[in-house]
Amino acid sequence: MTSPSLSQGANLRVDSIRVRVQLSWSTRSGVPDIDASALLLTDAGTVRGDADFVFYNHPRHPSGALAHLGRTKTADGITDTLAVELALVEEAIHRILLCASSDGGTFGEVPDLRLRLLDAATAAEIARFDMTAGIETAFVGGELYRHQGQWKFRAVGQGYASGLAGLATDFGISVHDDPSADSAAAQPGPTQPVDSPPPLAVSVVAPAGTGEEALPAEMRNRLSLRKEQVKVSLRKQGAEGITARVILVMDASGSMNWLYSDGVVADVVERMAAVSAQLEDDGVMQAWTFADDPARLPDLRVGELPEWLRLHVRPGGDEPEQELLPGQVDMVAVGFGNEEHKVIAEVRSYVRENPSAAPTLVLFFSDGGIYCDSEIKRELKGASKEPVFWQFVGLGNANYGILRRLDTMRGRHVDNVGFFAVDDISEVPDQDLYDRLLSEFPKWITAARRMNVL
Repeated sequence: MTSPSLSQGANLRVDSIRVRVQLSWSTRSGVPDIDASALLLTDAGTVRGDADFVFYNHPRHPSGALAHLGRTKTADGITDTLAVELALVEEAIHRILLCASSDGGTFGEVPDLRLRLLDAATAAEIARFDMTAGIETAFVGGELYRHQGQWKFRAVGQGYASGLAGLATDFGISVHDDPSADSAAAQPGPTQPVDSPPPLAVSVVAPAGTGEEALPAEMRNRLSLRKEQVKVSLRKQGAEGITARVILVMDASGSMNWLYSDGVVADVVERMAAVSAQLEDDGVMQAWTFADDPARLPDLRVGELPEWLRLHVRPGGDEPEQELLPGQVDMVAVGFGNEEHKVIAEVRSYVRENPSAAPTLVLFFSDGGIYCDSEIKRELKGASKEPVFWQFVGLGNANYGILRRLDTMRGRHVDNVGFFAVDDISEVPDQDLYDRLLSEFPKWITAARRMNVL
């Protein structure tokens, strides 16, 4: 049976407990030197220490769960292999990033770059991922991750221009130039070559202050880590340090009710609060909900996140709510249908009436059922001369109408919209979600400045 060829972001279940990860490429004159590596990450998205970074100079994890087997030449080129014993992966480890670094050039110069996942016992191919790259000198090809007690594989395909050290730093490792900082670890030993790189140590993420010190400790820690992951995503785009006004728009149509009841929407809002806390100077995010009609929610202040979620992340219903608390929206009055163009028009009006020195990023979540294509198209065309980027996220594989065709929509002053859909957003790791959310926004800023929109 032919194994699936995955597209970027796709995932599949892994039933084998022993797998091989093969990074392969074709060789010719001028192709840079490539090395595979792996990072073992906790649920916080970071390593616990330098032992969780497996690469050519540290080829075996202490648990025995992962080993760098090295490169071999084949008739088609070169293959570098990692061996993973999933049964030996410690409970504290939730994700294994499958990475690569280049020496002497970029991944855009590497032909036929491919990641293959094999069953170690039978050598049968489980999945393959054909990758394309540009100026990157480090690359995350894929990841193995736990979901509800089962291991899965995801095709990632995200690059770094800062090389292996930059990639490692973003996941909790700092590379010290001065070996004396850890003199005992830095001394060459029987298993450490004299010319090996300096030791690696865990970075500590410092909390920032936009009111989050008032949050419960667990939520505060999640927010701090997520803000760092937002920074990582921006750094990948060369946009670290940018600021923006962030506006959240959440679908409250009838088909969304189960996502509210299961806590999915509350989790999405918490994850978006980290985007706002990182991009906004004051950590305050405007928010709307909509169904048949739009309704503005009270501003979300990061330090008030638990209470805001309790009061304002509520599904609609077919009976009037009992007694509304101050600031709460009557969700029955919002309705059950999908009238996206109305909330788009209301947000546009708000931005015009409340100008900001920073550009505006709208994070718009919908589970589809979109049918007002011409109205949405008209609004977004009109918005293309306004200092707003609209990032739409589809929750599930549904009918997204015009949103799926935004990249080819003509008649706009500048491309002001992005869209992607996920089958189950709760399965998407924070870093992957932020990478996708923020992949087009920095490019729009550059184009908008060129076209005098900003």
